[in-house]
Amino acid sequence: MTQKNQDLLGRLLQLAQDLYAETAELSETESELQLWYNRGYADGMIRRISDLGYARQVAEALGPVGETIGEEQRLLPWGKAYRHGFEVGERETIEVLGEKNG
Repeated sequence: MTQKNQDLLGRLLQLAQDLYAETAELSETESELQLWYNRGYADGMIRRISDLGYARQVAEALGPVGETIGEEQRLLPWGKAYRHGFEVGERETIEVLGEKNG
């Protein structure tokens, strides 16, 4: 991994840690749609970072992480906000780190 990618990865992992801390006490209400988006964004980032070959770094920084909501919640307002955040998090992580590990 190049030094640039290492620095970017560190920043992304810190952002994910911050988003997880901010969204630690989510409740299933429409009043928290921004928080659900933020949690989805963090989960999307982590999924993409892991898929790019950095699962070890994710585990070291965050421990075990999985998607926050189940299929049955995807059509609810907070599920839609979460899913949108997830997709944007994945996409923007690719834009920052690229498609391949390196």
